[in-house]
Amino acid sequence: MSKLNILEFPDPRLRTIAEPVDLVDEEILQLVDDMFETMYDANGIGLAATQVNVHKQVVVMDLSEDASDPLVLINPRFDVLQQEQDEMQEGCLSVPGFYETVKRPKRIKVDFLGRDGKMQSFEAEGLLAVCIQHELDHLNGKLFVDYLSKLKRSRIRSKLEKQHKLDQQPQH
Repeated sequence: MSKLNILEFPDPRLRTIAEPVDLVDEEILQLVDDMFETMYDANGIGLAATQVNVHKQVVVMDLSEDASDPLVLINPRFDVLQQEQDEMQEGCLSVPGFYETVKRPKRIKVDFLGRDGKMQSFEAEGLLAVCIQHELDHLNGKLFVDYLSKLKRSRIRSKLEKQHKLDQQPQH
């Protein structure tokens, strides 16, 4: 396993639309393992392949406190089961240090290929539903900041661009 580099907003590669996975093979399983290692190392609860510059429809998640409930979603799709919206604070490994309230449908049904390559589905609500919708947005080139006002998005972009410039300066 190896840790991958997480792209950060406003990197244009985060806007790339992910391609479906044709076959769950060793290469995809290695990607899944590397994504879990990367997500756990960054203290995240979800990671889409787009965030590590791999434009395949692969998402990993684990909402447990102790890394005991890993979930793999390959070629995921969801349907809204309840139009009522949940408001939750969202953060993102690609938008480090920022948390904003986003409204999303409360209950969804997700269909996906599991790690074994077999079709599966389940219904989700609460944090799990929010996390799934957040990660699937990444596969479609969308970030949670896109739900914010233009002003808030612009402020976040400026702060991160400034931080990226500081990070690139040579250390003396």
